[in-house]
Amino acid sequence: MATPHISAAPGDFAPHVLMPGDPRRARRIAETILQDARLVTDVRGIEGYTGTYRGVPLSVLASGMGMPSVTIYATELFRFYGVRSIARVGTAGGIPASVGLRDVVVATAAHTDSAMGSRRIDGVHLSDAASFRLVAAAAQAVGTGRHVHVGPVFTTDHFYLERPALFERLEAHGTLAVEMEAAGLYATAAAEGGHALAVLTVSDHVRHTEALTPAERETDFDRAVTIAATALISETIS
Repeated sequence: MATPHISAAPGDFAPHVLMPGDPRRARRIAETILQDARLVTDVRGIEGYTGTYRGVPLSVLASGMGMPSVTIYATELFRFYGVRSIARVGTAGGIPASVGLRDVVVATAAHTDSAMGSRRIDGVHLSDAASFRLVAAAAQAVGTGRHVHVGPVFTTDHFYLERPALFERLEAHGTLAVEMEAAGLYATAAAEGGHALAVLTVSDHVRHTEALTPAERETDFDRAVTIAATALISETIS
């Protein structure tokens, strides 16, 4: 039962899926986090793998970049492959000074300036929120870990547009980081009856020019992946 963007067969995906943006991150997760991982799809170079994590079936599929791309893959996973939960693991830009480089953000909700959300129900601005179960499980997985923040993020379609005044207002409303996919994932999960979460590694900051290198972006997200994977399988092992 292949879809236009996924070539996996029925049953190839586990009920729970980790979703990085970069296909190389998906491959690295499969190689370092999953046991007995096998490739189940690679359409357009977007790789998906299924294996186990702590003895529980778990899959990983890259989403590409931005809300349109993550919405396509999440919809097909929920609608055609029986997936119940998706956790995005990616990078974000920190907004307040208290959120530092390499910190982890567990996104409880995702504000957005994208017009995609307004297309779902005319006249209504839906709240794009994570699954409470997954947020609670992620918070429990963090335990007493330092440099982990729990709260809302901002999802935007614009990567290079500079808007310092906007970030000041967002910070005043408790927003922790800026990224490009969470709101699309959360909205899709709500529409498809699934569960979603975003666990993000801070790779740069809107207040200064310090940022992780491309190589560091690929390797310095292990803690976020562990938190997300633990949250995904918590329902199965509880």
